[in-house]
Amino acid sequence: MELFGAIITLLGAIFLLIASIGLVRMPDVYNRLQVGTKATTLGTILSLIGLAIVIPGWSGKLILLIIFVMMTNPVSSHVLARAAYYIKLPYTSRTVVDKLKVSDKVLNVEMEKRYGLESKTLKVK
Repeated sequence: MELFGAIITLLGAIFLLIASIGLVRMPDVYNRLQVGTKATTLGTILSLIGLAIVIPGWSGKLILLIIFVMMTNPVSSHVLARAAYYIKLPYTSRTVVDKLKVSDKVLNVEMEKRYGLESKTLKVK
């Protein structure tokens, strides 16, 4: 059982290594956030599962950590991406569609219709 737990922990470490390589290779902040979030979430979860198999007495605490990582990692990545977008960090030249710009324009039009005023915080030019 310890060997199986060690293999799963090693697999988690490999995913974390892939994430660190991806952070260096990706061309812009948005791609780096995506790679970092997906791979580090999976790598951390696999490492914690492997630890839970090796040390069964810690299983309850490690399951709570897994739940915490699954809830906070994607949310924090989303907040960082939105902040990067609103301070206008540049995209890579291969970016074709800006769906957030389109959705913000639709939101501004709906706010103007509903309340009769312009939204100063979401105004996109």
